[in-house]
This record gives sequence, structure tokens and C-alpha cells, in this order.
Amino acid sequence: MLSEIIDFIFPRISLISDKRIESGNKYGEYLNDEDLISIPKVTYDDLSELNDKLIADISFSHFSFAEGDEFSKIIYQLKYGGMKKLGIYLGEIIGHELQIILETNNITDFDYIIPVPLYKTKLRERGFNQSEYICMGIVQYLNSELVPDMIIRVRHTSTQTKLSREERISNLKNAFTINKDYKDIISGKRIIIVDDVVTTGSTMNEAIKVLKENNSSEVMACTLAMAR
Repeated sequence: MLSEIIDFIFPRISLISDKRIESGNKYGEYLNDEDLISIPKVTYDDLSELNDKLIADISFSHFSFAEGDEFSKIIYQLKYGGMKKLGIYLGEIIGHELQIILETNNITDFDYIIPVPLYKTKLRERGFNQSEYICMGIVQYLNSELVPDMIIRVRHTSTQTKLSREERISNLKNAFTINKDYKDIISGKRIIIVDDVVTTGSTMNEAIKVLKENNSSEVMACTLAMAR
């Protein structure tokens, strides 16, 4: 009864449609079922393009993303609305999809799952790393260990939004390093690295590069969405 009273006073509203989320909603507290289903998903052609962009051994994304579309509302709330649990919620969606793909293709579980890190000033400003919370959701479906600080962002980089691909690559050069506490455990390990959105792939590739330079045996790049 208390739950019903709270829901009446503070109804849950879908982040996309701004409609009330009813109690029988299958997909949780942030989106109506029909809103989640309506979000465009990546195609086989998209995934083929993603594999060409990234230097990962395996690349995976689930939603497609364009600036100003419905999914951009979700990304905005995740990054700037302080909605940590939204990251876990989205990670659970991705984790379930990833679990099906790995099992279907007889791919064994990866050793570690790690987020693409934020620089310390950005982390302090935002209060949390959204990619780490996405990892928290994904790891519930995999037999992998979450290591949130395996990679460190060692220098600030200017915003990537208005940069060309070449400028993005230059902007991110040597921006990441491996945390010295984990240097001895990476060799031979299979690692999933997670970010929210992949655009040109410059950020993800720079992070993957430091894992490969430290002899990880296999790296999967996993994102919530792929920008179109």
C-alpha cells in the first residue's frame, strides 16, 4: 500500500515519452515498455562498420544513437542528470543481450570487465563515471570481475564533439595508462571494456591500445549505443 501511495504522489515518468510508467511495466522504472522497444537498434551493417572502426578483437553495441533523437535524452540524463541507477538499468539490458550472444556463439566468459575512465576533474565535476555503472549492470549477467580502475586517464582532453576523426585521435593520444596495481595481472587475460556511446571510436581505441600493449589476450569493446 505504501508503494502505491508513493507512486501516486511521485509517479514514475518515462524518460522518452514523459508518460507515466504503470506498475505492470515489464522493463523497469525508467522507460515504458513501448518506449524501450521503439529505440532503434544497431543493424548487422552497423556492427560490421563498428568492427572496422575499432581495434578490439570483438565489438558489440546495442542501440543506435543520433544527436537529438530519443536515446539522446537517456544519455543526457545518464551523464548530467546524476542518475547512477539508470546506468545500472541500461547495463542490465546490455548484459542480457551480451549473455545471449556469448552463449549462442560458445564464447567463454571474459576475465575482467572495465569502464573507459574519466579524467579526475571530470569525475569530480560529474560525481561518478557513467560507464562504471553500466559495467555494474552488465556484470550481473557474466562471470567476469568488475575492475573499475584498471585503466587511468592521465591527462585532460578537450571535448570531442566538434573535432574531426583525425583531431580526435590526436586529442586522445597517450591519454590513458594502466594502473600500476594491475600491470602484473593483465597479461593473457580476456577483458571487456565498456563506454556509453561510440562515435568515431577514437576514445575506445586509445583505451584498447594500452590493454594490448600490456599483453591482454583478447579485448571486447562494448557500448550502449553506436552513433550514426
